[in-house]
Amino acid sequence: MLQSFVSKQSKKIFNNCALSLPKSFFTFVGGNIGLKEADPQLHNLIEKEKKRQWGGLELIASENFVSQAVLESLGSILTNKYAEGFPGHRYYGGNQIIDQIENLCIERALKCFHLSPERWGVNVQPLSGSPANFEAYTAILNPHDRLMGLNLKDGGHLTHGYREGHKAISSTAKYFESMPYFLNKKTGYIDYDRLEQDSKAFSPKLIVCGASAYSRDWDYKRLRKIADKCNAYLMCDMAHTAGPISSRLLKTPFDLCDLVTTTTHKTLRGPRAGLIFYRKGLRKVTKKGKKINYKLESKINFSVFPSLQGGPHENTIAAIATALREAMKPEFVEYQKQVLQNAKILGAEMTKMGYSLVSGGTDNHLILVDLNNKNIDGARVETVLEQIDITVNKNTVPSDTSAFIPHGLRLGSPALTTRGLQETDFVKVAQFLDRGIDLTKEIKSRTKGNKMVDFKKQLELELQNNTKLIQLKKEVEDFARSFPFPGMDVENLKKKYN
Repeated sequence: MLQSFVSKQSKKIFNNCALSLPKSFFTFVGGNIGLKEADPQLHNLIEKEKKRQWGGLELIASENFVSQAVLESLGSILTNKYAEGFPGHRYYGGNQIIDQIENLCIERALKCFHLSPERWGVNVQPLSGSPANFEAYTAILNPHDRLMGLNLKDGGHLTHGYREGHKAISSTAKYFESMPYFLNKKTGYIDYDRLEQDSKAFSPKLIVCGASAYSRDWDYKRLRKIADKCNAYLMCDMAHTAGPISSRLLKTPFDLCDLVTTTTHKTLRGPRAGLIFYRKGLRKVTKKGKKINYKLESKINFSVFPSLQGGPHENTIAAIATALREAMKPEFVEYQKQVLQNAKILGAEMTKMGYSLVSGGTDNHLILVDLNNKNIDGARVETVLEQIDITVNKNTVPSDTSAFIPHGLRLGSPALTTRGLQETDFVKVAQFLDRGIDLTKEIKSRTKGNKMVDFKKQLELELQNNTKLIQLKKEVEDFARSFPFPGMDVENLKKKYN
């Protein structure tokens, strides 16, 4: 009887409390309030970013636009699930469906790059490209082991071992001993002869190929021979070129490399994440006939989890799987062909207008413009172009001494090609760029002081009254808005902003 009384009293107290709570409390607990109502400030900022992307020309080589399907996977309820470990071996319960999703992503990653599961494996959990690289390094290297990667100022990436003098800028250079290799200053191509000579003296345990701002394809055969001479692993970071490699439009690193890492959000057109591919089976046979096998799978997996990451982002892994499915369609191959053609056209047009390109042209999705002969730097050009809704990034060229005020401009074609731009459209884009660079030089000539902060002050003064700047911005916006945009309700944007 006492239990019954307590139960009735508890129920009465709960009901009284419930009646006193606002209805919004229950709606919130239900989680069915949209972002516009739940967080108007953030919703407004996202709407502004939609407007910016739709009305601008995106020429950053490492950016792209994902499909509606990828966005849906990324924003799905899979974000609710913790899944530390790997399929079939999780540290949490309730991962039956998650295991199927991750296995599907693994299967598609191998299939997309035409790989046999008997010869290659892949870890799909890295959070992005930089973590993927460091996880690959720590799997095969011990602290203070040696590696070589392309020099940052020659187009390499920070994670390939960059240091300035004695200071390690990248953690790669902090935990491992790194030595860069370089471009041939005359040709703008990788100096393989010097790399071979330096590797003999340095004796690296790992050689990294792949780059962040290199417009040519790679000589994997030469790199394999160099690596074999110093008994080094050969790893390719194909973050920038994964798309055309999957479409067999560039040489594949998988025939000759031991490890391959990539991001999934550049030319592969997926969410922001990373992949680590690793070889299986026989690595080499010694002179005495002893067979030595790769033992990378357990090392890579352990390096990712538990060494450097916790629970994987399974919503992102699902979005990767969706993007990989898209990448295996014939339409994606045609897209990649257009990406490469558009980059060539952009490079050719810039050359016609008197600009110098590092290596003289491109084999892939990007060009690297050297502005030294134009007496302007990439930092100032990037700043002005941003004000007229053209997004680029400043980049070092081989002659540079500063990464903050470099004389290069990296331009890529993937994002605008996704929006449907073709060759004639990229001719127009080149003309916009040329006019923007001329404006930059004019504004610099009126700037009092030589520092970047002085230039920005002058630009700020001219934003409201420089008719050339205002007119060019309008032309760029009108041009950009004439093209479709994946994942957005363009008709609604037109009603709102046109």
